[in-house]
Amino acid sequence: MATLTGAQLISSGKRHASVMSDDEVLEKHALEAGLASGDLTHALIYCPEFLFQEFESPVADMKNSVKDRMNAQSACAGQFIAEHLPKDYTGSWLHVDMAGPSVYGNDRGTGYGVGLLLEMLGMGSKVK
Repeated sequence: MATLTGAQLISSGKRHASVMSDDEVLEKHALEAGLASGDLTHALIYCPEFLFQEFESPVADMKNSVKDRMNAQSACAGQFIAEHLPKDYTGSWLHVDMAGPSVYGNDRGTGYGVGLLLEMLGMGSKVK
C-alpha cells in the first residue's frame, strides 16, 4: 500500500484507492473488501506488455518515471513496483495506491486502508 502517485487521484478520485494485481481473484478480493469496509477501491488496468515500455531508458534497466504522463500513470506506478519483485517470486501481488483517500483537506490523515487491510485479512480464509 502506498500514497504513491497524485495520478491515482486522476484515475479513481478522492474516495477510491486504485488497485491492480497480477491475480484476478486477489484483485476481486480487494474490491469486495473495499465495499465491505467502506475503504472503497477501483481496479486499474493490468497490462505489463504495454506499461513496461514507459520505463525504457538508454542508460539503465528502467527509469523511475514514465515517458508519457497521459498513459495510465497510476497503473504504470504499480507496474514499476511489480518489476522490482525478485525474478523467482511465484506469489501474487496487489498494488493499492491510496494517495487520494488517505488525506482529508491538505493536512489531515483519514486512516484509509486500515479497514481495507483488516477486511482483506479477515476474508482471506474465505477466498478460494
